Amino acid sequence: SYSHAFPNPLHSDGSNSVLSDSEESVFSGLEDSGSDSSEDYSEGEDGTSCDKGSVVMEETSGEQVKAGPPCPTMEVTVTPRRDEYEEDSSDEEDIRNTVGNVPLAWYDDFPHVGYDLDGKRIYKPLRTRDELDQFLDKMDDPDFWRTVQDRMTGHDLRLTDEQVALVQRLQKGQFGDVNFNPYEPAVDFFSSDIMIHPVTNRPADKRSFIPSLVEKEKVSRMVHAIKMGWIQPRRPRDTTPNFYDLWAQEDPNAVLGRHKMHVPAPKLALPGHAESYNPPPEYLPSEEERLTWTQQEPSERKHNFLPQKFLSLRAVPAYGRFIQERFERCLDLYLCPRQRKMRVNVDPEDLIPKLPRPRDLQPFPVCQALVYRGHSDLVRCLSVSPGGQWLASGSDDGSVRLWEVATARCMRTVHVGGVVKSIAWNPNSAICLVAAAMDDAVLLLNPALGDRLLVSSTDQLLDAVTTPVEPALQPARWLEASGEERLEGLRLRICHGKPVTQVTWHGRGDYLAVVLASPGHTQVLIHQLSRRRSQSPFRRSHGQVQRVAFHPTRPFLLVASQRSVRVYHLLRQELTKKLMPNCKWVSSLAVHPAGDNIICGSYDSKLVWFDLDLSTKPYKVLRHHKKALRAVAFHPRYPLFASGSDDGSVIVCHGMVYNDLLQNPLLVPVKVLKGHVLTRELGVLDVAFHPTQPWVFSSGADGTIRLFS
Repeated sequence: SYSHAFPNPLHSDGSNSVLSDSEESVFSGLEDSGSDSSEDYSEGEDGTSCDKGSVVMEETSGEQVKAGPPCPTMEVTVTPRRDEYEEDSSDEEDIRNTVGNVPLAWYDDFPHVGYDLDGKRIYKPLRTRDELDQFLDKMDDPDFWRTVQDRMTGHDLRLTDEQVALVQRLQKGQFGDVNFNPYEPAVDFFSSDIMIHPVTNRPADKRSFIPSLVEKEKVSRMVHAIKMGWIQPRRPRDTTPNFYDLWAQEDPNAVLGRHKMHVPAPKLALPGHAESYNPPPEYLPSEEERLTWTQQEPSERKHNFLPQKFLSLRAVPAYGRFIQERFERCLDLYLCPRQRKMRVNVDPEDLIPKLPRPRDLQPFPVCQALVYRGHSDLVRCLSVSPGGQWLASGSDDGSVRLWEVATARCMRTVHVGGVVKSIAWNPNSAICLVAAAMDDAVLLLNPALGDRLLVSSTDQLLDAVTTPVEPALQPARWLEASGEERLEGLRLRICHGKPVTQVTWHGRGDYLAVVLASPGHTQVLIHQLSRRRSQSPFRRSHGQVQRVAFHPTRPFLLVASQRSVRVYHLLRQELTKKLMPNCKWVSSLAVHPAGDNIICGSYDSKLVWFDLDLSTKPYKVLRHHKKALRAVAFHPRYPLFASGSDDGSVIVCHGMVYNDLLQNPLLVPVKVLKGHVLTRELGVLDVAFHPTQPWVFSSGADGTIRLFS
C-alpha cells in the first residue's frame, strides 16, 4: 500500500517507474487509521536486514503515512515524519473543491459537494450519526468545541490554538493581528515651528477657488425638494398613545373639533306633539288614516308610528320598536361619512375657455344675401365653379340647375330624369365640366357658361380620347351622349349598374371618385377622364362607405365608413392611418386645404376635428347642433369651416391652423346662420364656400339655395 511513494526495485525493466496518475490520485488522500501494522519492519541502524521490498517507517496516529526513500541495499533508516505536501508541487493530489463562487445550497439534493481539478465529483462524507452520537462525541472528545465543518468539502476541521485565538479576538471587536497596536503614539511628520519655506510649493488648484458645479446641482435639488415639501424636518415623535371617542366631544377646542374635515354626529330629531302619550285630538289619526298608513310603504310614511292616547303615564306600555330604533341609530353613526368633501367654489365664467371675440376674427358670413329659387323639391347637393362665378345644384325634382352667383339667376336647367344625389364642379379652371350622380350613372355635363374658348377646348379634350378596339374589362361602362343629350349639355355617361351616392374630383381634375350604395369591395371606384378608364382600388370591404375625398396635396384617399375614417396611400397601395371619430354614424367629410386636418360630421349631432399629425383620435368634438349633421365644408382660402344640420341652421366656425407644429389649431364658433324652413323634418342638406370670398352657400329641404355673406 506504500509502493506509490517510491519506485519499485523489482520492476522487470529495471527502471524507476511510478504508478499512473489516476492511481496516484486515488492514494494521495488516504489517511492512516491509527491501527498497528502486521508487517515486519527492520531497523537499518543496528545492522538487521529487511525483507525484499520492505521499508522501515514510523507511524503516528492521526497523521498521513509517508514512505521514505528506498536504499540500494533495500535498507532504509527511520526518519522523522514530514508533511507529504510540503515539497510536492503536483496538482494531481489537490482535492480542494474548485466549484467556485457558487451557492452550496444548490448541492443540497446531490450526493456530492463539488468537483476537483480533474473534474471528478467530491462526494460528501457519510454522516449516519444522530443527535445521540453527536452528544456522545461531545462528551468523549475534549476537542469537540474547536471542531468545525468545512462547507466546501464537508469534512470536519480542528482549529488550532492560533485560529481559536483569532476568533476570540474578532468576537471581542479587536484586530486580527495580535501584533497590531491601535494606540501607537502619533508621529508629527511636520515641525510645529514656523518655517520660512513652505512644505510644498505646488500652486493651488483651480477647483479651490471656483464653485463646484456638482455641489451646486446637489444643493439646488435639495432646495427644490424642500420647497416642494418632499424633504421635511425631523420632528420628535410623540410615543404617548392618543385615544379618543369618535363622536364624543363636539367642542371646537376638542381633538375632533380641530379637524378641518370633521363631520359631527347626526343629531336625533326632537320629539313632537305626535309622540306624546296624551297628544291633542288633531294628532290622533282616524280609521281611514290608519288604513292608509298601514297600506303605505315604510319609506312613504310621514311617521314611523301611529300616535296613541293614554290616560296616564303609568298606562304607557313598553315601546315595541325600541331595539329597532337603537339599531338604526347605530347604523346612522356607523355609516355616516367621517370626512366632508370640500366643495370647489369655481366661477362658471372661469370654466369657459378664453377665446377671442368674433369681431376680431372677421371676415366671415354674417347675414343672408341672396335666395336662389327654382327647384320644386329638396335640393340635395350644390357645387361652385373654380372661379366663383357659377353655381350648380342638384335636386330631387330630376334637374340640374346652373346659377349665376352674383344675380341668383338660373342660367340653365338640365333635366336628367332622376334624383341627383351628388354634384361636383371640376376644380381645374382649364376644364368646364360638371359631374352629377344620378341613379346608377355619373353624368359629365358641359354647362357652356363663361368663356367660349374654354367651353370649346373642353369638348375637344373629351373628343380627342380614342376608344380602344378591344376595351378592357372595367367595373364601369363609358357611354357617349346622343345628339339630343349633347344639346342639353351632356357629354359622357358612366354607368355602374349600382346606385351612386357621391362623386368627387381630384385636385388636378383628371380623376374622379364615386361611392356606390352596394356591399362588397367595389363600393369605391376611381375614374380617369383622359383615358376613360375605371378601376376598383380595394380588394375587400371594411364596412359601408359613406364618403370619400382626395387629399389636396398628397396621393392619399380618405374613405369614411360608419364608424371610422381610413387614409390610404394610392401609390404604395397601403393603409396609412385609421381615424376613430367616436361617432355612431359618419355622414360627411371634408379635408383642410393644407391637408393636415379633416372634419367629420355625424348623424348624432357631432362635428369631429382631426389633426393628422397629432393623433388618430379626435382633437376636438363640437356639439353645437341639436340634430343630425348633413354636410361640412372648409373654405379654400380663409380659416373658416361650416356645418349644416337638420335643425335648419348653418354654423360658421373660425378654424386657424398654424404652421408651428407645437401650436394647436384654434377653433372658435363665430356665427349661426338661419333661414331655411324645415320640411319633412329635414333642414340644411349641403353647404359649400365661395372659392375667393368669405361667402357660404347652403341648400335645404325647402327647395331653396341661400347665400350668406
